[in-house]
Amino acid sequence: MSVLVEFAMFPTEKTQSKSAFVARVLDIVDQSGLPYQLTPMGTIIEAESVGEIFAVIEAAYAQLQEDCSRIYSTIKIDYRTGPIGRIDQKVKSVEANLGRKLNTNTL
Repeated sequence: MSVLVEFAMFPTEKTQSKSAFVARVLDIVDQSGLPYQLTPMGTIIEAESVGEIFAVIEAAYAQLQEDCSRIYSTIKIDYRTGPIGRIDQKVKSVEANLGRKLNTNTL
């Protein structure tokens, strides 16, 4: 089975820039060992079960709760039977249908 989860998490009462808090969350994601992709609007993680990813998200909440009294988050889940590797394969499939590689770094 493959589970892709896209989530974003940050405090609402702190500074306008959230990058320091996102970095703290991303450190937990990175230490989990699960495949992930950081995007400008969130982070995508892939695992074999929803529970694996929720454990990472729960650890991220615990990290931010140390000094944040209000935390906003969004979570999207895509569950599918089949092998791990969809975090890359979904983009490759679109590129194959398009007939070329996408320019995903346009900044």
